[in-house]
Amino acid sequence: MPFLDRLSASMARSGSIVCIGLDPEPELIPPTLGAGPQAAVRFLRKVICATAEHACAYKPNLAFFEQYGAAALDVLSLTVQAVPAGIPIILDAKRGDVPNTAGAYARALFERFGADAVTAAPYLGLDAILPFCSEGRYAFVLARTSNPGAGDFQDLLVEGRPLYEEVVRRCAAAFPAERCGFVVGATYPDEARRLRLLAPDRLFLMPGVGSQGGDGTAAVRAALDARGGGVLLAASRSVTYASRGSDFETAAARAARALRDLANQARDAVADAS
Repeated sequence: MPFLDRLSASMARSGSIVCIGLDPEPELIPPTLGAGPQAAVRFLRKVICATAEHACAYKPNLAFFEQYGAAALDVLSLTVQAVPAGIPIILDAKRGDVPNTAGAYARALFERFGADAVTAAPYLGLDAILPFCSEGRYAFVLARTSNPGAGDFQDLLVEGRPLYEEVVRRCAAAFPAERCGFVVGATYPDEARRLRLLAPDRLFLMPGVGSQGGDGTAAVRAALDARGGGVLLAASRSVTYASRGSDFETAAARAARALRDLANQARDAVADAS
């Protein structure tokens, strides 16, 4: 099933537009679960079990798995296996390289690691993105990222417009909506509003809610498309590490539910206003 169809079905099932990041940070995992790769697996599987009813997707960040070295793929595989059937997996890899290398990355992410969608970096050009959004695959291309330094390069003017706008304009022209969306930080709602005008039919993956200070309500209101959709609100640490104590599962479930409700309230407010 194409990614957008899988995601739409998952959103309908959960009543949620929330994507939960799965980033194992050894120093934040409750010590009662042990240490090392086994602790990461135990922790993430429990978090998934606790939050699945409130999430429409999960987003493992490969960097946090790679830090486990030789055990990285086992930790990732066991984590992905714990996600209930029907909930899509977005592998946050931010890959982007010359075409033959990008093709190898894409095969690894989709065919070996089980991704339904991935994140991709556009700096090397459109041919570096193509392998991630061809043959039924789906990529979220980095446009306006959520970090404080996003503007260092993304704000540079290209033909009179910021580079991040040009990335969206060119990618939207090159790749169909069913294969390409954009990463647009929840920390930059004004920019999200402008990008929605440039890409009215695209899905925005919006990280940065919670620990990075993004306002989920403002982000959703800014980025919703004409049909009241088009937004996938992403949170990682604020949900996964809502508590470092023995109540971490309950706390994660509570945080996921609260974010789901906040996002839905924001959508309802926009619908009522229109």
